[in-house]
Amino acid sequence: MTIDSRQVAAGLLDAVPFARTLGIEFVEVAPEAEGGVRVVARLPDTPAQHNHLGGPHAGVMFTLGESASGAVALAAFGEVLDRAVPLPVTASIHFRKVAMGPVLATARLGRAPAEVLAELDAGRRPEFPIEVEIHTEDGTLTSSLTLIWTLRPNR
Repeated sequence: MTIDSRQVAAGLLDAVPFARTLGIEFVEVAPEAEGGVRVVARLPDTPAQHNHLGGPHAGVMFTLGESASGAVALAAFGEVLDRAVPLPVTASIHFRKVAMGPVLATARLGRAPAEVLAELDAGRRPEFPIEVEIHTEDGTLTSSLTLIWTLRPNR
């Protein structure tokens, strides 16, 4: 699988203006085993987005993780955007440690894209997990998210 990381990042930021508003940056978009995809997104330390402790607000961190997962969905399934749209179905977040300063979200596809596409080709609406870990720049794990995405066939 060849991934144009600039195209994925630009595509997501064009499609989702809120991610651009928050200043989310896409640091890496890379292939993994079995056609999987890994995305690393960065949220700069912006005082206007702080919580009462001086770190990034929980809602901003969730949006960072959801945006990273959206970039994974776009990178993995961009070839079918003419016939299906990727949408999040459910999401859960586990806050583990208070984050301070810039944070990085690493998102990974939890299923082989070929399996997901086989379901879509069979006329079903596939669902697939994307796991996200959010770390500080020194590598401290602060949060983890699990998002379930679907490919909704176009009408």
